[in-house]
Amino acid sequence: MKKIIFGCLALALLTGFSTGLSGCDVGSSSVSRSELKIGGKTMGTFYNIIVIGDYPGGQEQLRHEAEEVLDRVNREISFFDKNSELSKFNQHKSTEPFRVSQDVADVVIASLRAGKELDGAVDVTVGPLVNLWGFGHVKTETLPPTPDDSAIKAARKRIGLDKLHVSVGYSFAELKKDIPNLEVDLSTVGEGFGADKLAELMELRGIQNYMVSVAGAIRTKGLNSRGKDWVIAIEHPTAEQNVGQRLEVPVCTMGQAISTSGSYRNYKIDEKTGQRLSHIIDPATGKPITHHTVSVSVVGATALWTDAIDTGLMVMGSEAAIRFANERNMAIYTIVKEGNEFKAHYSRAMQKYLVCD
Repeated sequence: MKKIIFGCLALALLTGFSTGLSGCDVGSSSVSRSELKIGGKTMGTFYNIIVIGDYPGGQEQLRHEAEEVLDRVNREISFFDKNSELSKFNQHKSTEPFRVSQDVADVVIASLRAGKELDGAVDVTVGPLVNLWGFGHVKTETLPPTPDDSAIKAARKRIGLDKLHVSVGYSFAELKKDIPNLEVDLSTVGEGFGADKLAELMELRGIQNYMVSVAGAIRTKGLNSRGKDWVIAIEHPTAEQNVGQRLEVPVCTMGQAISTSGSYRNYKIDEKTGQRLSHIIDPATGKPITHHTVSVSVVGATALWTDAIDTGLMVMGSEAAIRFANERNMAIYTIVKEGNEFKAHYSRAMQKYLVCD
């Protein structure tokens, strides 16, 4: 689960909802258009929705339909719900094809594409390594503080995007694994997928101005209540890491999605060396990342895509990620710890999102 908080939604993500959400337009205090706001829990985190104007059936209908959408997402891709489609595939200890819904197939396809584009830097089968380092679903007290090379080597044999396959036909979709004990964890993309599904609901109901979020994955469209572009603030940490001292970098979303992967909130200290270990594991080495990039934010057309790619860019580190993004005209924003300072770097395509009227 990503721990980065977007400043405009900071209270929403920490406490579930903030009555002050209105697109971060701090230049004016008058609200010219009415808002509907709801929020709640999903996927072990929070969701929030702001609709400008009316919603068919009102606020309670919005809540009912939104939670119905998110419940369906959980039934499809939850790693924790043992009755979800994904969990049943993971329990399927066979290399025979396994039928899934089109939604599950779509999320896996997006994850495989992101992994291929990033040369394996993001891998939804990496769970055995995450568990090995004490950041996954296995109780950390049962694990050694620092895995040795033989344990890492053994875990790496159980992962790999090349061992996962998707087949889609006119009336079916199937997943297949090359090794029976391969497991897929879509937590790194689930929030983005959920945000996209909420955006689909808004489109279905004819809503032209909205902001939807699941944790740090956000979709916007149209204008906020003040008739201006939605602005999301990326949390910019300080050396002291005190909430009151956070800086916030405004990003004009321009009807796009935005998500962030970060490492400075979720880490542990190696008992032997005293080194800080990130929860983000590099599939190529089987070990936590060691560079000083602490977050990567991505702006793009869908939250599923930005959520699928931001973790891989974190694995690459700021310098390689910026180079990668510039070659592909991608909008990304990175924060790097340089000595006692945190400094921002961003791709050329990101510049237009950092200038808000």
